[in-house]
Amino acid sequence: MRATSTAPAAGGTGTGHWSPRQWALLTVLAGNMLIDALEVSVAVVALPSIGGDLGADPSSLQWVMSGFAAGFGATILFGTRLVERLGRRRVYLAAVSVFAVASLAGALAGAAWFLVATRVVKGVCAALTAPTGLAIITSTFPEGPARNRAVSVYSLFGASGFSLGLVLSGLLTEESWRWTFAFPAPVAAVLLVAGLRLVPEQHGKTGADGGRPYELPTALSLSAALLALVYGIGHVPAHGWTAPGTVGAFTLAAVLSAVVVARERRATHPLLPPRVLRHPALRRSAFAAAALNGSYLGLLFVVTFHLQTLLGWSPARTGLALLPAALPLALTAAYSGRMVQRFGAARLIAVGYVAPPLGYALYLGATAPTRYATDVLPTLLLLGAAFVLCFAALHLQALAAATEAEPGVASGVYQTAVQFGAVLMPAVVAALMSAHRPAPGASPAAALAGYHPALLLVTAVGAAGLAVSLTGLLPRRTTGAITP
Repeated sequence: MRATSTAPAAGGTGTGHWSPRQWALLTVLAGNMLIDALEVSVAVVALPSIGGDLGADPSSLQWVMSGFAAGFGATILFGTRLVERLGRRRVYLAAVSVFAVASLAGALAGAAWFLVATRVVKGVCAALTAPTGLAIITSTFPEGPARNRAVSVYSLFGASGFSLGLVLSGLLTEESWRWTFAFPAPVAAVLLVAGLRLVPEQHGKTGADGGRPYELPTALSLSAALLALVYGIGHVPAHGWTAPGTVGAFTLAAVLSAVVVARERRATHPLLPPRVLRHPALRRSAFAAAALNGSYLGLLFVVTFHLQTLLGWSPARTGLALLPAALPLALTAAYSGRMVQRFGAARLIAVGYVAPPLGYALYLGATAPTRYATDVLPTLLLLGAAFVLCFAALHLQALAAATEAEPGVASGVYQTAVQFGAVLMPAVVAALMSAHRPAPGASPAAALAGYHPALLLVTAVGAAGLAVSLTGLLPRRTTGAITP
């Protein structure tokens, strides 16, 4: 495979060809991206089994899903600063090491809270390895077709991870849900050993040569605020809005959020520069992506319990049943950039975003007894089509909205919004499912109706994302930023 540049890249041959070392490095980085992406979906199918083993209800089980997203979303902006100061190799290898240990610890968890803690830790690790891996690729492969192909491979592994996670989780949960969380450990260990030989050294920057401060208190306050908010939401079904635990959690979330805002305003180098949020296309992309990802995961939460609890499906069958919502993106990820270039991000997003609220509305009409082909599959296919059209377009629209000096910050803002959607929506969906849990012995129709409040919320969020996406087609005034 040839590159257009003849300048030697790290580990290259100097002739424009990829060296064996470059191929090996890309394999390691893409493999790590794969297991990072697996973590997003591997817990979905296993949730009912985890609940039965650890005695957790849906409002507690949602933490297994949202814990990973909380760690990822609260760390991504801070993580880029940490990598800048400590160096890519050091941070990357340390994060992979901790990821492997946390995977093994999660598999041995004897209580739900400990499993959730390992999920948060793994989310933090993924927030350090995913963008760092991409940065290593851009510095190792020469600019042009060679780098574009390397980035495509890296992205393809990430897009495929979600689908693979559903299948593996279903198959492994048949034996034990613990295998679902254990299998990434040896994979990460192998990648770590290979990475010790292959990941290039890159020294960090100190304050004297341009390095910016960590802003660790801000990052910790943001993480704690998000976790307190989710805890408060999950506390409502069992204890009510006025319970001390509920009020205390929401109050703590508000106070910590105020601390974050105050520190950001005073910081010389804030994690989130206010000027970045002034770009309308970035705000629109971030909200639409959060709504899409959050409503999608909220629906999968409902469907998993519907299929396994009400219909009695096995985890393996459930994992395969969910594939139509995830596999289309994996099959088309390599062509996403071409689609955006040909049709434009705003058009693709507006067209693709019609599908989610339509699919959610169709699922609201599911009958009892439920028929997969007519009650579930159409919704999943519509969601798969939505991600094919919107997934890359939303991210590229966010990046195009930033100036040339801000793509990293813009991407961090976008990824933070995506993960916050993945944290908050499952929490609220689980709370609604717990609050409307059918009585023992209820008819299938009554049990299915217990999911309707959660589905109405999912549909409303999807509709809100559609409304915001459609504003991207409206004429707007030109600013100094590049318009998508």
